[in-house]
Amino acid sequence: MFKKDIQPSPKQKLKSSVQRSLRQSLLATYPLLTPHIDEILPKKASLSSMKLTDRNTLYVLDAEPLFYQQDVSSTILPHLRLVHRFPQSFPTVRIDRGAIRFVLSGATLMAPGLTSKGGRLPREGAHKGPPEDGKEMDQNADDEGRWSRELAKGEPVVIMAEGKEEACAVGTLVTGTDEVKAKGKGPVVEDAHFLGDGLWKLSTE
Repeated sequence: MFKKDIQPSPKQKLKSSVQRSLRQSLLATYPLLTPHIDEILPKKASLSSMKLTDRNTLYVLDAEPLFYQQDVSSTILPHLRLVHRFPQSFPTVRIDRGAIRFVLSGATLMAPGLTSKGGRLPREGAHKGPPEDGKEMDQNADDEGRWSRELAKGEPVVIMAEGKEEACAVGTLVTGTDEVKAKGKGPVVEDAHFLGDGLWKLSTE
């Protein structure tokens, strides 16, 4: 989606009512950001939006890119710079070393990169479906990097990489993680935002 360089466009200041609804949407989608939300989006902060290609909008605080959205009805996805600041706050999967160069060239993430020895999918016996009410803050990755619940088709996911400390991509699942385990083939994430892509390099000054 952002394989090519993106030309910056003028930033538009957002009304406080829009900022409030974005804040609520962000916390509903990523409850683990709750302890950090006042640092990410201070209540008196002035959030701006920047129009991108393919109907995408990037949300920026001062010059810090925070998250983006393809259209108003779609899920908010974190910019990788936000993921790198709060890595424990997003559901993750891990690709093996062999898949890294494909993901960093904008290729679709395929199941074998996750089901191989170096890949990591949610732990066996993981809870299926969204977190139970009141247990949203209990989600986490274990010491091996396996997430504590299965992730459903359409959910946002951060892609870690074997042997690397920081996330390399973020996108939306086109297949649930339990199905990836069962089938072991097929696409898992398409059109990811990845390190070095146009969104990563975009100037937001």
